[in-house]
Amino acid sequence: MSGHSKWHNIQAKKGKADAARGKIFTKLGREILLAVKQGGPDPAGNSKLKDVIAKCKANNMPNDTIQNAIKKASGEGSNKTYEEITYEGYGPMGVAFIVETSTDNKNRTAADVRHLFDKAGGNLGTTGCVSYMFNKKGVIVIDKTTTTMTEDDIMMIALDNGAEDVQSDDECYEITTDPADFSAVREALENQGLEFEEAEVQMVPTTTVPLDSDGEEKVQRLIDSLEDLDDVMNVYHNWE
Repeated sequence: MSGHSKWHNIQAKKGKADAARGKIFTKLGREILLAVKQGGPDPAGNSKLKDVIAKCKANNMPNDTIQNAIKKASGEGSNKTYEEITYEGYGPMGVAFIVETSTDNKNRTAADVRHLFDKAGGNLGTTGCVSYMFNKKGVIVIDKTTTTMTEDDIMMIALDNGAEDVQSDDECYEITTDPADFSAVREALENQGLEFEEAEVQMVPTTTVPLDSDGEEKVQRLIDSLEDLDDVMNVYHNWE
């Protein structure tokens, strides 16, 4: 659940998700909890919950697990209060990072995140220190092997429902939207029976930093360490 959606990143994430599916589902369950607390348990009247459900499906979370998480979030046993906090900073080689967290103990989370940045030779900054290098966008990725629809058909559906751009390479289609139009575009594509490798609103870098193999290893180590923290929901960066 990190980075921006280039195909090799998707494949790497899928591999990690397969290896640590329990942890991924736990984090998605917390996202469901936050969405239900904010807008109620009915996705028809809660667009944030509807979008989180789409993200769950893109991560192969079973429908029963999703429904159980919604029931748990709207039930008596969900009195735990989580706060959403975003951290910004620089990792190794000057790579910009945005780390989104959900925590019931912000002092613990801040200390954990800061420790990992320090250990990696980076540093946490103040709010806004790197976010100006990112745009919030809805991103939908479709594996070409999962559909018989043509690129023109997919592009027409996406653009007619408000998408900003549709890119295509050998393996996938990548649809980009304004956050406000994300739900409408996603639902229009979903109604055509399309399945998503990725479907979420994320922070997309406006410029990227190329790295040599040593730099790549250092940055990847920090990404993995951050994602291993239970309180970290998403990690975004501008590594090319």
